[in-house]
Amino acid sequence: MNDTRTGNPISTPLKKKSFSLPLILITSLFFFWGFIHNLDPILIKHLRSAFQLSHFQASLVDSAVFAAYFLLAIPAGLIIQKYGYKTGILVGLFFFAAGCFMFVPAANTVSYPFFLGALFVLSCGLAVLETAANPYITILGDPEKAPQRLNFAQSFNGLAASVAPIIGGVFILGEEPKTQDELSRLTQTAKLAYIQAETSLVKGPYIILGLIILLVMFLFLFVKLPEVKEGTEKSTKNFLQVLRLKNVGWGVLAQFFYIGAQIYVFSFLLVFAEDAIQMKGQDAKYYAGMAGFLFMIGRFAGTFLMKYIVPQKLLAIYSVISIILSIWVIIGSGVSTLYALVTLTFFMSIMFPTIFALGIDGAGSETKSASSLLIMSIVGGAIIPPLASKITDISGNIHFSYVVPLICFVIVLLFSLRFKLR
Repeated sequence: MNDTRTGNPISTPLKKKSFSLPLILITSLFFFWGFIHNLDPILIKHLRSAFQLSHFQASLVDSAVFAAYFLLAIPAGLIIQKYGYKTGILVGLFFFAAGCFMFVPAANTVSYPFFLGALFVLSCGLAVLETAANPYITILGDPEKAPQRLNFAQSFNGLAASVAPIIGGVFILGEEPKTQDELSRLTQTAKLAYIQAETSLVKGPYIILGLIILLVMFLFLFVKLPEVKEGTEKSTKNFLQVLRLKNVGWGVLAQFFYIGAQIYVFSFLLVFAEDAIQMKGQDAKYYAGMAGFLFMIGRFAGTFLMKYIVPQKLLAIYSVISIILSIWVIIGSGVSTLYALVTLTFFMSIMFPTIFALGIDGAGSETKSASSLLIMSIVGGAIIPPLASKITDISGNIHFSYVVPLICFVIVLLFSLRFKLR
């Protein structure tokens, strides 16, 4: 049986208290993948300096991460359909931990491609986790409150975004890296030793995180999670047919462009601070932490505001403000453009969970397939940042590259306007 308002399947009734532990455990996953994603800006700046990478080459960190979402989203959906949400979560946590531990040989071999490989494996785990956890949160309770519930869980993703850059900055960035001129004066042996020392700084944080993820995996292994039954209807459509459902296709398109914009804004914030206003990384990491904090506050504020403003209308308002801030980043100068970039993260905050919840609204028995497609669209994070970075390399002006996020926010606005704004 489906809910007559949303078309979503009605979950098997469970006592409210039985949701508490599952919700806590699932919400913890939002924190962990938020933490690892928000180490990427630190990693990009660090590896860019250590290996003397161009903006485009540095953006391949994002490509390695989000290509995994494209390749794993459908297999993850099939695993969840056949074996359930819990199995999907366990598989995701395994690959998450394995990718973290691969940073050790990557650092030991002083290989940038090895780092990209470790990030790819880690992100395969994240793709499976997000494919399972996002729809699980939306169906574990009242369907009318699904966007609000998902925004609340995603708020802990924002919490991670506020602390990861500062923690990563302390343990990974260390001292300010040597400039190209300083490196050119080193002998080949001294240069290799320097790069080895720089790459070794990443091992500690990723080993610790890998061990924590293994502990979380064992908790999920022994804790019983309610497998929510999504009615008696079975999935009858292939993925292309699901893509043509009422909201799914537009949701996939909006999510693709939004994620691309989000990843570029966060991943290159430290690089922007360095290139645009010559700010050192040790100082810029606090702005990255501030961006993560505003992102978290934006999620909690969005959850609150959705009690009074329908999600699609709030999404439209935030999209318009994001467009205005992006324009200032492009045409402005000085530290005010960095402030605009940091402020932008507050208004981006509700976009992913709101697009996700609206995108699967009405999917019914195809919810898991729709979820896979929406997670698959996160591949925008692999494509948009390299495109924007190439604009920087060609023009020599990082401000111009923010035309790309501007276009992305326009598309999110168009998605929101498809719904009746009441």
